Amino acid sequence: MSADWVEVRRGGYRDSVTLMRVSRLLSERADVSAAMTAMGTGLNLEMLGRMGFAVPADAGPADLVVAIRAEDGGLDGAREALEGLLREAARAPDGGPDGLLGAPPAPRTTASAAARGEASVALVSVPGPHVFPEAMDALDAGLNVMIFSDNVPVAQEIALKEAAARRGLIVMGPDCGTAVVCGAGLGFANAVRPGPVGVVAASGTGAQQVMCLLDAAGTGVGHVLGVGGRDLSPEVSGRSALAALAALDADPGTELIVLVSKPPAPQVADLIREAARRLDTPVVFALPTPGEDDLTQAVEKALKVLGLPVPQWPRWTAPRPARVPAGRSLRGLFAGGTLRDEAEVIAREALGWDLEARGHRFTDFGDDAYTRGRAHPMIDSTLRLEALADAAGDAACGVLLLDVVLGHGAEPDPAAALAPAVAAALADRSDLAAVVSLCGTRADPQDRDRQAEALRDAGAEVFASNAQAARHAITLVQGPRPEGGGTGGSTR
Repeated sequence: MSADWVEVRRGGYRDSVTLMRVSRLLSERADVSAAMTAMGTGLNLEMLGRMGFAVPADAGPADLVVAIRAEDGGLDGAREALEGLLREAARAPDGGPDGLLGAPPAPRTTASAAARGEASVALVSVPGPHVFPEAMDALDAGLNVMIFSDNVPVAQEIALKEAAARRGLIVMGPDCGTAVVCGAGLGFANAVRPGPVGVVAASGTGAQQVMCLLDAAGTGVGHVLGVGGRDLSPEVSGRSALAALAALDADPGTELIVLVSKPPAPQVADLIREAARRLDTPVVFALPTPGEDDLTQAVEKALKVLGLPVPQWPRWTAPRPARVPAGRSLRGLFAGGTLRDEAEVIAREALGWDLEARGHRFTDFGDDAYTRGRAHPMIDSTLRLEALADAAGDAACGVLLLDVVLGHGAEPDPAAALAPAVAAALADRSDLAAVVSLCGTRADPQDRDRQAEALRDAGAEVFASNAQAARHAITLVQGPRPEGGGTGGSTR
């Protein structure tokens, strides 16, 4: 027999990465069959209900919800372990509030931290409603700001970027997941070689795809300045993108700039193009919109401008060719918003603009709707794994298209969970195929090639180019092709 325990702790905020780690460690206990610690957002409460727990009606997004299911006699020990894990997560990094291990106490404000050294960038990662004062403190201290947080009101984003412009600084974000400054990666950044390319990115995973393809081609980046996914919206009007373009143009080590964005507002795209024409440094655009270069094509164009050869992009071919009956649908389950957008544009151009009416769907699990109170899917794949199982159980689905994004900050071994899920889905259905876009490098902590081989051995076709992965998935849903057909790219 097992017993459930659910408790709501009012105002008990903890960050989503900490709560995911606590949930995982509790779930690994032999006497615990299910555990969840999360903020009481609607999505988390819905997930709690799917796990079979009684959902507390009075929990809100600012409340910590803890739920444990344990065998008889194990609940007390699990609750004690929970308290220990939460205490450990809250412990001050210097050993105590007064620096008992000899180190000075940790600074309590951004301004006091800035006064301690020669930093030029402050990274802000707090709940969205609390970002504005922290970021303003950093700007007042003379620091450029990278805002990792999402769910920041657009009016506050504009105010911060205008304040930065008055001070000659740059605000990267909000929702800036990736940056590289002077070769140092911030947030979700891949281990890439240094090089002459500077990137302005209104897209985190788009920037990572560009970085990784450049690395695969034998070159690299000096700076990647993320500007936030809304920067090229009509409201924000490219404020940080314009500042980043000017900064990279003034950098003597930058020989070429690649500008990556989620689909921009047309009038803002025109503004950015006009600014780019006035620069001394050439600019290549990678915008996932009809008629524009996709990310892979933009990198290939950048390589040609630099006088470098374009390689065959790595591909790992599954041992069993997939045969999908014509008329089946494509389900794209993405962690990266721009990778999703790019795949959808490619699919619309090939399959028609009424994708949804034909059952094709593309979901970005990194969207704000899925990350409020939860870790990003590049860290916590729970929701996406559930969606994969649901899609595989739908007889109308013929192809699963997924991205896997590696690098610092991302899940340490994504294939450990994803490969068995893919293998299980394909084992149950001979008419189902899986295609994976793998964004990473050999030097990444997860080891790109090891991840690719595990996913390939599970039955997936794996591509280093997201665009090539999307096009291959499309050929599969279009039906069986004669032997000898292919999509190009090297086989590893």
